[in-house]
Amino acid sequence: MNSEAPQVEMYFFPYVGGGHQIPMIDIARLFASHGAKSTIIVTPTNALQFQNSILRDQNSGHPISIHALQLLDGAVSPDSDMSATPSTDTTVLREPLKLFLIEHKPDCIVFDMFHRWAAELFDELGIRRIVFNGSGCFPRCVKENIRKYEPHEKVGSDYEPFLVPGLPDRIELTRSQLPVFLRDKSGRSDRMAKDEEKSFGAVVNSFYELEPAYADYFRKEMGKKAWLVGPASLCNKNTTDKAERGKQADQSCLRWLDEKEPNSVLYISFGSKPSFAPGQFLEVAHALEASNYSFIWVVGKTFKDEERCLPGGFEERIKESKKGVIIRGWAPQLLILEHGAVGGFMTHCGWNSMLEGVCCGVPMITWPLSAEQFSNEKLVTDVLGIGVQVGSMEWMSFSSEKKALVVREKVEVGVKRMMSGGDEIVEMRKRAKELAEKAKKAVQVGGSSSIDADALIEELKSSKKMRVDSGG
Repeated sequence: MNSEAPQVEMYFFPYVGGGHQIPMIDIARLFASHGAKSTIIVTPTNALQFQNSILRDQNSGHPISIHALQLLDGAVSPDSDMSATPSTDTTVLREPLKLFLIEHKPDCIVFDMFHRWAAELFDELGIRRIVFNGSGCFPRCVKENIRKYEPHEKVGSDYEPFLVPGLPDRIELTRSQLPVFLRDKSGRSDRMAKDEEKSFGAVVNSFYELEPAYADYFRKEMGKKAWLVGPASLCNKNTTDKAERGKQADQSCLRWLDEKEPNSVLYISFGSKPSFAPGQFLEVAHALEASNYSFIWVVGKTFKDEERCLPGGFEERIKESKKGVIIRGWAPQLLILEHGAVGGFMTHCGWNSMLEGVCCGVPMITWPLSAEQFSNEKLVTDVLGIGVQVGSMEWMSFSSEKKALVVREKVEVGVKRMMSGGDEIVEMRKRAKELAEKAKKAVQVGGSSSIDADALIEELKSSKKMRVDSGG
């Protein structure tokens, strides 16, 4: 890179929910490792979640720091224990952020789209903004073409499949799998789309080799300026970083995994805030017992009435037989997924989890719930060929009443199919391992994501040099 140009200064303003906050923290660390002076702007509570990894980066000589916004008197922080939903109101951060930016102007600020008020503020202050929306190119292409062609309006029922027109692959969905705002043509996401259009571009947590046709479609057909710089999770190179990512995690499950045969354990996690119908965990538990494969299941803190959620004596039986481990808190997901004993990943298809499964070369049982997860499922199963569907059909918002159950028989079929180790799964595992290698190469020097990160820094450097030379 051009060392004569002044150092680029980038600010990062992540959302308060873990699914968006964690990858943006990683992306900030990634840009710092490329030489950009990176500042992460968060609340004091959020700062505690990742300050150890930032300190380690600083000790490695990376130009990275944290700025904790000081809230105005009486203001309540929107921190939500890493489980904030997209509707969480963060406007309380506007004034302290404005005061900070008036005094300190970066070359750009990368901000999360769920801060719906932020774009207007940055424009008011004349700060170049780059948007981050937490997903990849594929789901955004799917959403754009559904909005453009409205194929869901041409089917006779919510469960009749329709083809999404104009895409490089044959992608079929049902109306029941679409977000409410797409189904009902509400303008909920119009504002965010307009904010993105006026941005300098988008930073995407993906890599070109994962979705080449869709990266090209996103840039050329949709006309989006985008830098694919991921997988962001790969900036966590040591065990401590991986264990503390998001929150400090209990690692006792790793010792349990050490005693298991290669590819013999199913890892199950539905994200930090799963959206399930009552009784769904009961169906999952019965299916796991019936399938008789070993598993680690992250139930988080999602249920209060444990008697209704798990069969009587279930935990005692799996503990005695050493067949399973239940994790109620935060799991060291990266360390679990990269363990050789793990042969499958049952996932809600959140972009981060899907990408982490790819990076670790683990095939998936797909169980989408909300957000863009049904599109992500199609990428995993229909395009990449590294997953099997459990049969989830109902898109559910975080706040709506949950009704649809995936019955235990379907779950059991999915588990047995994935863990049986048949020819189909052997091929899936091979494809998954090849993708994992491509992911690692993408972030190395000379890889596609490394080149994209450098390209953005160079563009910002050139712009800054021009301003300095012109006395701006």
